[in-house]
Amino acid sequence: MAIDLRIAGGDVVTPAGRRPADVLVDGEKIVGLVSPGVEISDVGRTIDATGKLVIPGMVDPHVHTREPGFTHKEDITTSTQAAAAGGVTTIFGMPNLKPPTSSAELLEQVFDMYREKSVVDWNHNPAATDPTQIVPMAEMGIRAFKIFMVVDTGRTYPHPAGTGMHNHGDLLRTMDLIAPTGLPFMIHPHDQALMDYIEGEIQASGDNTPQGYAQAYCAREGVIWDTACDVLIRLAEASGCHVHLMHMQTRRSIDAVRRAKARGIKVTCEINHWSLFLGSWEDVERLGPYALSYYNPPDAKEAVWEGLLDGTIDMMSSDHAPHTREEKEVGWTQMWSAHTGTPGIQYQLPLLLDLVNQGKLPLDRAIEVVCSRPAEVFGLKQTKGVIAPGADADLVVADLDGAWTITNDSVLSRCGWTPYDGRECSVSIERTLLRGQEIYADGKVTGAPGQGRMARAEQTVAATA
Repeated sequence: MAIDLRIAGGDVVTPAGRRPADVLVDGEKIVGLVSPGVEISDVGRTIDATGKLVIPGMVDPHVHTREPGFTHKEDITTSTQAAAAGGVTTIFGMPNLKPPTSSAELLEQVFDMYREKSVVDWNHNPAATDPTQIVPMAEMGIRAFKIFMVVDTGRTYPHPAGTGMHNHGDLLRTMDLIAPTGLPFMIHPHDQALMDYIEGEIQASGDNTPQGYAQAYCAREGVIWDTACDVLIRLAEASGCHVHLMHMQTRRSIDAVRRAKARGIKVTCEINHWSLFLGSWEDVERLGPYALSYYNPPDAKEAVWEGLLDGTIDMMSSDHAPHTREEKEVGWTQMWSAHTGTPGIQYQLPLLLDLVNQGKLPLDRAIEVVCSRPAEVFGLKQTKGVIAPGADADLVVADLDGAWTITNDSVLSRCGWTPYDGRECSVSIERTLLRGQEIYADGKVTGAPGQGRMARAEQTVAATA
């Protein structure tokens, strides 16, 4: 038997669980798993993974690359270099760009940028704001649509015009159009009318601090999230459209998803890195604008953990959202003028595996929420997010005893900072392979811009008008 690569001596996480095994790779595919020590006659190269964990590359369907339009913050190359360093081998970009990705023509232009610049495999979630463009974009190989139910107060970004939808009739009509494509409709849930009132009350009091902003977004036990999720679940039921809810962070909304799934409604959901690793009041006090998007009160964080452990929450994506220091610093005194969101793609996977080391999360569940489940939900389960014969050789070698300290100096994102600066982590990413080729090894990105390819479904979406 002749193969190109053998990853030898590690503990491999497969759909059947964790076991000692060597992964055999030929070309771009995994061709087999064998017991350690089994003789193979012709091996081009061997990577010694003794004492290490070998897992699938992470599939991250929620990444803000900022290109085109906002490349002073980030671009496709820098975001995917950070992805490679963080064990992420497939990303889906977001449409809140300039111009917003809302037509087949603009989508093809973004695809061209990925082809030229991405270090990892990719796809892109266009905005479903033009009814005439939904079928044409579906036929181009996308894996999901995206919209925001939010209007920025006091700023024009990160939720620009052309990416939002709030009217319930518009939402239902869009779901009716998306449903025949079979694609998920990713939605940032938000009740803007309620938020206008809640924000207005706080701003009228003169409070423009990070603390006031944090309290606004979780006001009345997260009412702006709960009402939006309830509406979206009901519309998903009425339309038969697969709705994917983002930013899960309240007890009622997680309970609502749990009930909807029990009734067979097509709804999936995600949490993001800040749900588990940021979002405490201590973070808000210490990091201010650098910790925000959102504050998670203790009961909300407890509900997130319950949903993560019982399977209600399908996946964890990074919501990688870099902004410059200047765009953050203003938030200490004018938080409603600061750009919200935090970079996370480089550190989410090691921090998640650190929870495994702490005994807080089973290893198989950790791999499910960042690898196999995202691949399954977005139609890539035969090729991505799994270590099995026939799958792409997207692999990560992680050192569960590789303690280190995250610092701003290690950040590969163009923004140059991380909210995790100074945080200790017990797990390090040693190597990342994309379709059998190393793109990160020994602390350096070795993949080249343009090495990534479009991540396509196993079968072409049959979109109908």
